[in-house]
Amino acid sequence: MPESESWDYTLCIPNDPRAVTVSRRTLRLILTLHGLIGLVDTAELRAAELVSNAVRHTKGPAALRVRRIPEGVVWIGAWDTDPQSPPVAQSLAEAGELEGGRGLGLVMACADHWGWQPSARFGERGKFVWCELGFRATAALSPV
Repeated sequence: MPESESWDYTLCIPNDPRAVTVSRRTLRLILTLHGLIGLVDTAELRAAELVSNAVRHTKGPAALRVRRIPEGVVWIGAWDTDPQSPPVAQSLAEAGELEGGRGLGLVMACADHWGWQPSARFGERGKFVWCELGFRATAALSPV
């Protein structure tokens, strides 16, 4: 597949802590097969935080979405059934030694751009929290 081609994968996951591992391994396989092995470690870290929040803080199913657009941006996002905004992300310095609350701060620290938006998928209201890797375009583009 040419480097400029776009692609889009969605992995539907149950509300189960094991979904985080399944999501990370699936993401690793997707990026490796598309020749983007250099993004794998950072992408896995971000995806794990996003999916972990989705299954930890909601009661319904969730989904991992991985998408590449021709401009070179790889979007990673997690959809969950809670339509409310995610908690205010603390920076890693602010989170310090806290047991929790570092997830979105970690995503913020290593993402060029990130955000969230209400989103209805699979017949349910919820939200989509996303971040991007390999940003080369001059302006942020909507991931959904």
